[in-house]
Amino acid sequence: MKLTAYHVGATMSFSCRMDPRFSYCLYVPRDYADAGRPPCRLLLAVHGTERANQRLRDLFATFAEQENYIVVAPLFPADLSDDGDIDAYKYLVHGEMRYDLIACDMLDEVAAAYGVQADESLVFGFSGGAHFAHRFLYGHASRVRAASIAAPGGITLPDATQPWWIGVQDFEARFGHPVEWNALGRIALHLAVGAEDTNPKGMIQGPTHPHWMPGADALGSTRVARLQRLRDALQEVNANVRYEALDGVRHEMAPLVDAAQRFFESLTPQAV
Repeated sequence: MKLTAYHVGATMSFSCRMDPRFSYCLYVPRDYADAGRPPCRLLLAVHGTERANQRLRDLFATFAEQENYIVVAPLFPADLSDDGDIDAYKYLVHGEMRYDLIACDMLDEVAAAYGVQADESLVFGFSGGAHFAHRFLYGHASRVRAASIAAPGGITLPDATQPWWIGVQDFEARFGHPVEWNALGRIALHLAVGAEDTNPKGMIQGPTHPHWMPGADALGSTRVARLQRLRDALQEVNANVRYEALDGVRHEMAPLVDAAQRFFESLTPQAV
């Protein structure tokens, strides 16, 4: 990537070198290259089902400037396999397509272009993006320093007795390496949801959903209940979890981005 004036601030979208069907936009601090300024780190911000990656990127712009982060906001297009599946990216793998590796390549590509570190990134996901983000941690926690998981409609428990995607029993067979348990226990995790996010719209609620599997209905009937279930399960495997339910908030992206920024800002420099 050859850097120009268009590669600073809120950028255009760039195709992913690993697979140009995917793209990402960035927010790059305007003085990121100034002499004496420490190198930026990366924040992976993953959109929900509606694919509002540019809006999500923009919500993190002030944080990026103040905290010295480059925001990487992927676009995972719907229905890439022409089978009507708009949710495939949430589960990391669909046929031969590995959405987690696409995200890793985007981080590596941006890091190389801007001369920054690809590892020790922050991760944020809202709604469908939170599906992706917490599942991404099982396989790539060693790349992450802290993550905010905001209002997922479905969860994967750190449970080795349950098959993917309810649990991680067959994770190694699917992804080629085991769950990164040690790294998962090292990072700071923020689980956030609107306290009024009780509408089941968009959640897997029955066998008519293309990603239904037995046990899905036992995870909780609302996003609040499911995130509490994930919190409890992560605490059982000694993960460092902070849970937050935002009073008066429903299924809304902006307040949850604000909560994530407060969480990231609250961590010590050694943690972020």
